[in-house]
Amino acid sequence: MSYRTNPDRILDNIDRARNRDAESARFQVDRQALGRDLETEMPDVDATASERLKRIFAVLEKAYTKAAQRSEMGRLAARFQAVGDIHHHHARGDVSISVQYLDHERFDDVGVSPFEIRPYEVADAKKETKTSRADVNALRVLRKELRGGVLAAYQKLEPRVRDAIRDRADMGHIQVQVTVDLRPGEYLAPPSQQLLDDKPSEESS
Repeated sequence: MSYRTNPDRILDNIDRARNRDAESARFQVDRQALGRDLETEMPDVDATASERLKRIFAVLEKAYTKAAQRSEMGRLAARFQAVGDIHHHHARGDVSISVQYLDHERFDDVGVSPFEIRPYEVADAKKETKTSRADVNALRVLRKELRGGVLAAYQKLEPRVRDAIRDRADMGHIQVQVTVDLRPGEYLAPPSQQLLDDKPSEESS
């Protein structure tokens, strides 16, 4: 029996492929936290544009609250621990908002706001958390960035939401999703180490 047609080999290859897919999916989940809210109550036919805008913002607030409270946020914060991939406490990320008009052909309206977390911000969080645990301090910083990112992303998104209201795309079911995506930043050496690195060599003196 040849190598290619050996059932054991084929099953082993399938298992390895599944493991790779599972690992990739796990990485994506650990990298993101999201909250989603669906509004099924229809607005009044004679509702004003302002009232309909408030309706969408209310759904956004619910999605934001769910994102802030999800266990995925804790897993993102855990990456700041000594064994995590952001153990140096420098990270970059994005907060995105997606407004989906489920009963209309209009495409989703999406707004994105980038953010950056620096080591001193995680260290400063100790003053409020009263703990030196990196994950607890990082979680506080992440939630702060989430709130600021949602507001900044919505400011970019609001003109398109108003366009959707004029097109009456919101006169039906709508869904809003808030997503936090977190990536390791480049390692920043401590100031003392940076001074050492910047010290001129003996050859240049």
